[in-house]
Formats: sequence, structure tokens, C-alpha cells
Amino acid sequence: MPADGVLDDLAIARGVVPEAIGRVAARLGLTEADWESYGRYKAKLTPECWERIGDRPDGRLVLVSAISPTPAGEGKTTMTIGLGQALCHLGEKAIVAIREPSLGPVFGVKGGACGGGRAQVVPMTEINLHFNGDFHAITAANNLLAALIDNHLHHGNALRLDPRRITFQRAMDMNDRALRHVVLGLGGQSGGVPREAGFVITPASEVMAILCLAQNLADLKARLGQIVVGYDQDGGVVRADALEAADAMAGLLKDALMPNLVQTLEHTPALVHGGPFANIAHGCNSLVATRYALKLGDWVVTEAGFGADLGAQKFIDIKCRMGDLKPAAVVLVATVRSLKWHGDGHPDALSAGFANLKRHYLNITQHFGLPCVVALNRFAGDTDAEIAWLKAHVTELGGELVIADCHANGGAGGVDLARAVMRAAVAPQTPRFSYDALDSPREKIRKIARNVYGANDVIFGKRAEKDLEALMDSGFATAPVCIAKTQYSFSDDPTRRGAPDNWDLHVRELRPAGGAGFIVALCGDVMTMPGLPAHPAATRMQLDAGGVLHGLF
Repeated sequence: MPADGVLDDLAIARGVVPEAIGRVAARLGLTEADWESYGRYKAKLTPECWERIGDRPDGRLVLVSAISPTPAGEGKTTMTIGLGQALCHLGEKAIVAIREPSLGPVFGVKGGACGGGRAQVVPMTEINLHFNGDFHAITAANNLLAALIDNHLHHGNALRLDPRRITFQRAMDMNDRALRHVVLGLGGQSGGVPREAGFVITPASEVMAILCLAQNLADLKARLGQIVVGYDQDGGVVRADALEAADAMAGLLKDALMPNLVQTLEHTPALVHGGPFANIAHGCNSLVATRYALKLGDWVVTEAGFGADLGAQKFIDIKCRMGDLKPAAVVLVATVRSLKWHGDGHPDALSAGFANLKRHYLNITQHFGLPCVVALNRFAGDTDAEIAWLKAHVTELGGELVIADCHANGGAGGVDLARAVMRAAVAPQTPRFSYDALDSPREKIRKIARNVYGANDVIFGKRAEKDLEALMDSGFATAPVCIAKTQYSFSDDPTRRGAPDNWDLHVRELRPAGGAGFIVALCGDVMTMPGLPAHPAATRMQLDAGGVLHGLF
């Protein structure tokens, strides 16, 4: 035990004996034909399971989001897991549905992404590392297509691909800034065709987005074939189908498409599946997993990455729209320390930072038209006066603030929050969307920037203007948009904290994601391949003689 007497997450997780995964499945009413075991505590739900449960009515879907994050984090995943456990404390049949961790943040900053304290999914170490191999399968499928592209160039280039306009990139599930811009094909004639290229981190791969939005195996294969690999020498779009890549890619991904069943520390069932980042991708767990959960539980608690301007916006405008999902309520997670951080040195930092929470809350309730409960993740240093001030100001907005202590007390610490959510989630809601489906990508980006972010306008750089022109000529005239920007601000500048006004969103580049079904707009300095910090979490990890890796917190 540490000197301060507080157990770390790994010690807490190891202190709980998980149930055999068959018992977790049985409590959901599943038979052995519905799942495939991946060891004692993990399983995948089969397509046969869906055939049996697909006609059942849906449970109620609750989205957990947050204010704009700070480097310290707000505990959104912990709150998601804790709320699921709390609903079970109240006798409800609840399921947690969250994303899989990426090795990049695990070894970079976070050190782990399975919740924390008494609100974790287990087996924590396995989920944080290789889990059931989904990320490796996505990386392999992505890089198979990349290899086929360069192989095609090498063997005569019958499709007349323009090597300067290949848009599809290789992927690796690790933070490595040295791979953002690379040169391929060096080493003479046998080394391939030299060209500039780059890598994205696996959560930013279009293959990840496709896996998370596909309805089934047939849809997965069809979407893979629609990936835009680049343009030919006449400016025409070339897709993966032209390289006959889709079947082999789908073969690598067929098992990865099946949702992963695990459990929380309190044995609440959890589906952990997919893992796109919300700052550079659409940031939600898989549609398949969410649909399974809705058929198996009366309550499904899911999350979307980072703040509500990114994760919740994309959850609604992309995932709900494509999947016809109807959330019943949203939980907006905040902390006193994060609000003070958004106060950015103001003498009354809490009051100044409250503007960030207010904008997120009004976006959820007024822009998207969904019921919202504000959950305060309380820390030891929070004063009664600060909490009373927050409660009063949330009440002025017409909302309810509930203190939740899921980290220290698990489900018991989230019971008040669960009751508030049950009061708010009267019925499934059809959310209002940020834009009309037939709007142009330019107009869609403008509507999100103005109405969600609070921007004055959008400035498209020279490259972005050229990209827009090419996309309009290539069948993307009304495509949805997925905006990639910093997570630390409503703006594209991470130093603009709180709820900044009088600014413009700068779009530097647009990339087609034909298989995912949207366009990615890169804003500001956001990168699709992160770098490691000065002191990576990996350097603080220790593997003991028993093979246990410490430092995954």
C-alpha cells in the first residue's frame, strides 16, 4: 500500500475476484451459443446472438460527456462505469458500453483508460494492453490496404494513381511524432515508388471509424471498399474496391467486429469495443456494441470522448444520425479544479471557468434538445462553499447538479446521480442535429463552429479550399463532417480556455473518409499522430517478478 494509505487502481482491481464471464453472460440471459470465450473473464458476442435478440425493444440510452477537458482529466470514464454500477444498486438492469484504450495514451500520458478507483472495468491490465486483439486487427487491415497501394504503384500502376495525391495513410497504435511525415520507396527499383507519406495513430484510422459505424459484416465489407485511397492522374477518385482489397481486409476484421463482453468491479456487464479519439475522429464506441447493449439491458450507459463540443456533438450528429439512436439523457461531468483551470488565472477562477460548463450545458439542452444532469466529480480539496455556488448557478440554468463519488465508493457513490438520471430520462429522444443532411460540407462546418463552438466564422486555408473543390467533384457534396481540433478549448487554440468569444475556426485540410461516410476537417494544429510527452507514462511502469505491470492507472 502507498505511504498515504490510498490504494492505486491496479491494487484495487487485483483485490476483487471477477466472476467467470459465463456467469456475467448468463445474467444477461445469454446462452453459450451467444458468446465466445477469450479466457476466463473476457468474451465476444456472436452474430448468432444478434439474430436471437435483435427484435427486442431497446433500453434507455444515457450518454456521459464532460466540459472541455484539462490535462488532469475529469473522470468521465470513471463516472460512466460508476453510473452503470449505481443503476444496478437500485435494482435496474444496466450495461456499460465504452471504448477500448489505445496504446498511445496508455504509454504516453494516461497510463490506462479503464476508469479508476472503485469504478473500473476488468481485467484492467489486459483491456489496457492487447485485450482481444481488435486494435491489432484494425492496424493490420489498414496497413494491408496501404501495402496494396504501394504494390500497385510498383507493378505498373494500371489505375494511374497520382503518387502525389494518395490520401490513405499507414497506421500504428503508438504515439510517434517521427512518423507524421515520411518518405517511402527508397532503396532503388526493388524498393518501390518513392513518395511522401505519413502515419496516423490507429484510433484515427478510417478503418477504426468504419468498424465503429458498420451495422454488420456485409456493411463492414461494403464500407471498406468505399475507402478513398487517392486520386488518379485525371483527378478522379480511386477507392479500395479498385484494388480488390475489401474482402481480405474484412477477413482480418470479422472477429474484431464482435463486441467484447467484460465486467466492472461490481460485476456489472460492460461492452468495451472500438476506440476512435474524439479530437481527431468521431470518438464513440462501436454502433454494434451499443445496439447489442440496448437489446440486453434496460439502461445503457455510454460515453463519448473529451468535451461535449467534440464527443457529444459527433455522437449525435454522426453516430445517432447514422444509427438512428435516440438517447434518453446526457450526463455532463465537471470538477471544481477543471472549472478553475478554465478560469485561466482570473481572480475568481471558479466563476470565470463556469462559462465553459454553461456553454456545454446549453449546447446539450437547447442546441441538441436533450435532458441533461450535471455530475460533479468531487475531490478532497473542494469546499462546501464552492459546491454550493456551483449548485446555485446550475439551478439558474434550469439544471440539476449532483455530487458523485464513484471513484472512492463505486456504485454506492453514484446512487444520487443514478436517481437524477432516471428522473431526467423519461423517454428516448430524437435529438436536434447541428445541420441539415443536404447542407454542403462548408455550411455544415460553419454551423457547428458557430452554434456549438461559439465561433464568429470559419476560415478555410488554401489547401482546405482546394480539398473542398476536389471533394465536391468526387461525390462528397453533402457528406457529413467530422471536425478534428484541440480538445482543450472550444476554439482551435488550446490556450483559449473557458468559453472564448470573437474568434474564427481555421480549417487547414479536409480528408475524404468514404467508407466511414464523412469528411474529416483538420483545424488549427491538431495532429492525427500524437507525440510522446517529455516524461512518458511508459517510463514509470514496472514489471514485477510475477509478470504484473504496475503503473497502469
